[in-house]
Amino acid sequence: MTETKTRSPEFRVAEEAIGGLRQDLIHDAFAYRPLGPMRTDGVLTRRLPERLRARAEWTPHAVVLAAALLAFMMGFSVTGNAGVLVSGLVPAACVGMSLVRPVGAFWMSMALMPVSMVAGSSDGPWMPSTFFAHLVVLVVVAARTKPRTAAWMWGLTVLFGTLLENVGGWNSGPSTPAMAVASAFALLLVCVVQVRREAEREVTVQRTVTAVERDRRTLLEERTTIARELHDVVAHHMSVVAIQAEAAPYRVENPPPELEQAFLTIRENAVAALTELRRVLGVVRAEDYEAPDAPQPTLAELDGLLANVGEAGLPTEKTVTGAVRELPQGVELSAYRIIQEALSNSLRHAPGATAKVEIGYVLGGLGLRVVNGPPTAPVKPSPGAGHGITGMRERVAMLNGEMTAETTAEGGYEVTAFIPVQAAAPSDAPAAAAGEQA
Repeated sequence: MTETKTRSPEFRVAEEAIGGLRQDLIHDAFAYRPLGPMRTDGVLTRRLPERLRARAEWTPHAVVLAAALLAFMMGFSVTGNAGVLVSGLVPAACVGMSLVRPVGAFWMSMALMPVSMVAGSSDGPWMPSTFFAHLVVLVVVAARTKPRTAAWMWGLTVLFGTLLENVGGWNSGPSTPAMAVASAFALLLVCVVQVRREAEREVTVQRTVTAVERDRRTLLEERTTIARELHDVVAHHMSVVAIQAEAAPYRVENPPPELEQAFLTIRENAVAALTELRRVLGVVRAEDYEAPDAPQPTLAELDGLLANVGEAGLPTEKTVTGAVRELPQGVELSAYRIIQEALSNSLRHAPGATAKVEIGYVLGGLGLRVVNGPPTAPVKPSPGAGHGITGMRERVAMLNGEMTAETTAEGGYEVTAFIPVQAAAPSDAPAAAAGEQA
């Protein structure tokens, strides 16, 4: 029987802390990580002229290099070549190094503390130049890493500085408590800015994801609506196939058994297709969906729609070109819905305007154009989701058509669509001609 020893919570916390220290400040400490250009789409930078905006992206680099120059000037007053090197050049190099190797710059600045005690003229680990340089390095590295890294750097700085002061017995000049207070305020400010910026980034990401999901849900809803509306059209055709297949054998005197079996198979397949169609409709049907109590509309009922739109405040003119002919019910329904949605958008977004509806019957299909003028009254906020264009595009794409929706030069809006329609089979032409003669 074996015993499983579980680690205490304190041990796990310490293990995670040591792992964070190793990951943030030890692993690849001197890796090359150059500071990238600053974004210029902020509140202030985007107001700058184009030429200054192109140069403003290097502002952080210029500030850090200016701090390095200031650190060098602060240590330049130290006499002696060794003093100038330790108090001037090396602190400035640490500041400049934070632009390309941030974590390495921190360790280099930490190593400068005991060196300044030995080679410098200061009575402690901090000279004015090293104090300023280390503070700048802490701020730059914290701004380029995580808040956890800033906490580790602050703790190591305070611990190492206190240890050096106690061992050497130095208390004059800039001391570690002063560094602890100054760096704590600076790092706290940097961390607050980082947390705020990260929160804004998360909000932006969530808004983007939400917008994508909303568009996807709207697209699925539009497709579901189209499927519901086309159910009656498809069901009608399948019912006609089943009825004709059942009645066909009785129109032929003494039909052969093979023919009867063929029509029986056609009827069975049509009935099975109707059953599956109803099952699919049940899947896409919403809980509050109510089946329509009237046939789906066609272009023959377009005059009634235009009359209702005119009464609602949108005078509409209809123009029909080409030879009017009966089109497939799916095309008729989609064309009616496209015109209906376009006029509805005109009512909402162009109050007081007039609209034109153009329908063109051409050899290869059906052309639609709905255009409205600019609004002449204040536009009220619309409570809709603003996805009417998506529904129209889905209807046109379902029929392998093309559609454009754009503003006009006069300030109105124009929706154009072309729905291809296959020409009637040549075998149907004599029957159609006979029907016209009759």
